[in-house]
Amino acid sequence: MTDTAFDLFARISHSRTADEVVRQIELLLLEGVLRDGDRLPGERELSRRLDVSRPILREALKELETRGLLVSQHGGGTYVADIIGQVFSRPVVDLIARHQRATEDYVEYRRELEGITAELAARRATEYDRQMLTRIMEAMRAAHAGGSFDAELETDVELHNAIGEAAHNIVLLHTLRACYRLLAQGIFFHRHLVFSSEEARGHLLAQHEAIYAAIMAGDGPAARKAAQAHMDYIATAIREAERSGEWQRISQLRMQKRGLPPQA
Repeated sequence: MTDTAFDLFARISHSRTADEVVRQIELLLLEGVLRDGDRLPGERELSRRLDVSRPILREALKELETRGLLVSQHGGGTYVADIIGQVFSRPVVDLIARHQRATEDYVEYRRELEGITAELAARRATEYDRQMLTRIMEAMRAAHAGGSFDAELETDVELHNAIGEAAHNIVLLHTLRACYRLLAQGIFFHRHLVFSSEEARGHLLAQHEAIYAAIMAGDGPAARKAAQAHMDYIATAIREAERSGEWQRISQLRMQKRGLPPQA
């Protein structure tokens, strides 16, 4: 991390105590500015930027590590801990992965969250938020045009994360990030199976374009409508993919029953 016009680790101007350092880093975590895996500057650099003594900084970092917000690697620096993954406990994640109904509930839940988030983003997005959304959309268009499916999927999650940030609601932000984490891990469904066709990718790009355009125009109701239409499409695509997969399985069983090997 380098010095910019807006330094993440701003100089503490009042009482230079460990509590003040803890509070500043807490807010960076809470606002989603610091993400899991981010490395903090070295001790000397960070104490200079915060304008606190190194003993005070060490005390603050130790407190944050004790609370599980930071992790330090011997000789390798201090990093933001994986706190997003802890929103859903491991037993709940395992249950979700084992029951198909959870997929339907997930899409229903996300439909409402995405709608609210897009509407708030349309109303609250700053110029910097709009710049970030534009950069991600440009990357998504390039990935789509180049036929890079994995890159397009990556920009999909990046776009939804950026919309969550532009909504400027801390609870929504972290709830959505937890949902996207499970989605990226294939807990609810495998996106490669659902969205592997060229036609589906075209529909998805158009839907993302509609959400982006509404947010950029500051049209909250249109942003909500576009986001919910996007989730409705995903729900339909999941059902069709599951049905096609079941039909494929049954057809294969029939061939096996008849003693007919599948053709290569």
